[in-house]
Amino acid sequence: MLYIEVLLLAIGLSMDSLAVSVTGGAVLKNNCTAGNIIKIASVLGIFQAGMTVIGYTMGLGFEKYICAFDHWIAFTLLLYLGGKMIYDSTKEEEEDGKFDPLCNRTLCGLGIATSIDALAVGISLAILKSPLLLQASTIGVVTFAISAFGVYFGNRFGKRIDLKLDLIGGLILIGIGTKILIEHLFFS
Repeated sequence: MLYIEVLLLAIGLSMDSLAVSVTGGAVLKNNCTAGNIIKIASVLGIFQAGMTVIGYTMGLGFEKYICAFDHWIAFTLLLYLGGKMIYDSTKEEEEDGKFDPLCNRTLCGLGIATSIDALAVGISLAILKSPLLLQASTIGVVTFAISAFGVYFGNRFGKRIDLKLDLIGGLILIGIGTKILIEHLFFS
């Protein structure tokens, strides 16, 4: 696999993380520090790279079992997180219980949900016998960079437009989950 192909693959895999990070940045409001941007982007990048490695090591032997339910895991996680964001957006402006993209549990859930495709890609890379270190590190670094941009962009955009960004973000997460489910059920 040529490096440009690896780069394009990494960009494609990071699009779900971009959507999540834009939403996270919008929710952060005045708490969008460099450290928080790095935290969100790092978790999303590490999960993308890590799931690629896990998928690669599982290889061909487990492909049929993983592919049977990976889309349900991603759908369920994104539906839950999106639903929570929508629910929180309808409540009064209290800070307790609001969607918090810095909460470790929420961030890990988002990391898993947005990197399920990387698991399948890892399995495919094992089939192709592609060099794992190059693939996984490129996927992780690209996802980190795109996610960092997403958090920053979401924060700047969210400050200029006073919308219910929790509601929009929740709908985006549910949309991503639904897209993953439909693709796997009807187009794979």
